[in-house]
Amino acid sequence: MDENAVDRFLERHDVPIVEGEKCTFLFRGAADEVWVRRRIVGQPQRVPMRRLGDTSLWYVILELPAGSRVEYQLEVRRGDHYEQGNDPLNPRVANSPVGSSSVCQATGYVVPDWIHPDPDARPGEIVDLAVQSRALRRENVCRVYLPARFRSTHSYPLLIVHDGDDYLGYASMKPVLDNLIHRLDVAETVVVFTSPGDRNREYANSAQHARFVAKELVPRLESEFPLLSRPSGRCLMGASFGAVASLTTAYRYPDVFGSLLLQSGSFVFTDIGNEHGGGEVFDPVVRFMNRYRAAPRKVADRLFVSCGIYEPLIVPNRSMIPVFEGAGMQVRYVEARDGHSWEDWRDRLRDGLSWIYPGPQKYVYE
Repeated sequence: MDENAVDRFLERHDVPIVEGEKCTFLFRGAADEVWVRRRIVGQPQRVPMRRLGDTSLWYVILELPAGSRVEYQLEVRRGDHYEQGNDPLNPRVANSPVGSSSVCQATGYVVPDWIHPDPDARPGEIVDLAVQSRALRRENVCRVYLPARFRSTHSYPLLIVHDGDDYLGYASMKPVLDNLIHRLDVAETVVVFTSPGDRNREYANSAQHARFVAKELVPRLESEFPLLSRPSGRCLMGASFGAVASLTTAYRYPDVFGSLLLQSGSFVFTDIGNEHGGGEVFDPVVRFMNRYRAAPRKVADRLFVSCGIYEPLIVPNRSMIPVFEGAGMQVRYVEARDGHSWEDWRDRLRDGLSWIYPGPQKYVYE
């Protein structure tokens, strides 16, 4: 194969090339070595590519089971210089607060159609609400989602979302809510998006954060919006450390929230000793999880828990399901062939939201 043949080959194929469960990753350019860098627990994180003959084309074939969605980057060595970045041959990119990655969509993976704005779905409204917190000693500006056809004479369930701006920015949560409510999958709900100041401190089992949510935010919301004002009408939600913040807040105030929606919770614990490998930021999380596992108790009536099979947190999340159930909570647990990412959490929103607050469509068919 010469360079002209490489040109013609690349013109005919999307990259990575997906053929059944075989995915061919490609790189074209001058290089001494090239690797695919990915994060799949139990698999090599850095996979070398091979150069095709004397051409500038490099390749590696990886197996990805049907339904997988994997984020990755390429690392290139030229002499002593190493460079890592997104795949220049692949236009599919996922964004997050820490940057972007290329995306490989394996066979069978389909981007949900309910994440895109639907012209038939009447949009809800987002208004800002500034809450001055004595517990946190700062102002917290929340975004409040009011469903289409919001009426002050109606009473709505409440969903409080940790890392709210990230859920809006990286998980398409505004059009998701519009669409799922329009399709009658989810009940009309008031959704409050709250964001942290010092995330590692406020979300890692913080009494101050829990007091803010339960004693300041909820009363303020119930004074300003027509809410159901009972535990069955209140849900806390979060991903990663946001899931820890949801769980630990409900633990401190077990009679306030009826449901939790926990995605890829950073539920790190130790069975022997105190070494957990997560660094000091995880110390308060591990102390809480170890105490909770030693003496589990009911913190809400219903829990929706999801986790990606390819992320390291899959083991702690799987381990917590029987603990939660043993404490008397109803749990729905969902796994996906995905990683610790906002698009994974976005793709699980219909399952979670429609189970926590089902719309009339769900009542009919389930």
